[in-house]
Amino acid sequence: MPSTATLPSPPRTRTPGWPAVLAVTLGIFTIVTTEILPVGLLTSIGSSFTLSDGTAGLMMTMPGYLAAVAAPTLRVATARADRRLMLCACMLLLAVANVLAASAPAFWAMLLSRVLVGVVIGGFWSLAAGLAERLVAPPRVPRATAVIFSSVPLGSVLGVPLGTLIGDATSWRVSFAVMAALSFALVVALAVLLPPLPVSQVTRLDVLLGAFRTRGTWLALALTALIVLAHFGTYTYVTPFLQDVTHVSPTAFLLLYGVAGLAGNFVAGQTITRHPTLTSAVAGTLIASATLALPALGTSPLGAAALLIVWGAGYGAIPVCSQTWFSTALPSEAASVLFTASFQATFSTGALVGGLIVDRTSPSTVMVWGGATATAMVLLLITATTSPRKPSR
Repeated sequence: MPSTATLPSPPRTRTPGWPAVLAVTLGIFTIVTTEILPVGLLTSIGSSFTLSDGTAGLMMTMPGYLAAVAAPTLRVATARADRRLMLCACMLLLAVANVLAASAPAFWAMLLSRVLVGVVIGGFWSLAAGLAERLVAPPRVPRATAVIFSSVPLGSVLGVPLGTLIGDATSWRVSFAVMAALSFALVVALAVLLPPLPVSQVTRLDVLLGAFRTRGTWLALALTALIVLAHFGTYTYVTPFLQDVTHVSPTAFLLLYGVAGLAGNFVAGQTITRHPTLTSAVAGTLIASATLALPALGTSPLGAAALLIVWGAGYGAIPVCSQTWFSTALPSEAASVLFTASFQATFSTGALVGGLIVDRTSPSTVMVWGGATATAMVLLLITATTSPRKPSR
């Protein structure tokens, strides 16, 4: 496989340290929160524009597809641009997107803001995923990487419940206005705390295309597609389920889910290196079990709360597992791009398919569909890792 082009390493002066790591972490936290905030506000946004839950779910579909295209496109097009400049530009674009969402006069403006969010995700996330080694000393790189990736479940733990709480207390527009203010603040923080980050590697298009020649890449793509499809096809519509089936306000339940997700992320970070198959299989099984059981046991608040904890613990491990599948098969630069692109594309497909199902059937039916898809991921994982490989010619 062609290798990623390497440029002469810039001279090291001082290691930027944990404030820079924290700025990047908060950047991803803000992006993740903005991306999935419509989950908690889906019904109220839909009501404002007189839309069904499935149509309102397009807010979750748009960013992922754009991110899937933006991740490789921006990586190749800005191959030699300073990474600090790119991160600041992405965060400024996120601020603009949140202002547009907060002031959207019609649903088309909301969808336009979501297009901008997709571009930001593809640019910022694919760059930030591999920054830890340039921000802290080598012995601290694994911990810094874990801190950066903790921002993904943290968006569920704090971002979405708080955004939903603000929206319930005031208006969903205020929630997006708060995210706009946070985005503007982070533009300044990134500019001040990050050092200049000249390119050390140039990702070429032929490297990304060459990645598809390996069995490991296709397995990583298939596993990611199935589990992300299962999760976001159901999680996007968990608020309608809680309101229509469990008959509760979703805020506290989303908080429980998020706390469990943070725990799942931490545990997976400790076990994925030594037990990748077991960690991934357990995560998929937890998601499958929770979503399949929700229609029967989620009618009571206690049952729904318990199953959302199980679900959150399972999904919290998925970003770590998916990144590991790709990093095992590919060089780091290509791995981060394909991880971002595949994750976001299937994120959107899940929200889209779930929306079609929920509009034609019910929130309970979409949970069963998601559980079956998660089960398929676990079966594929077990089959692929236990069957003997054919010897290469």
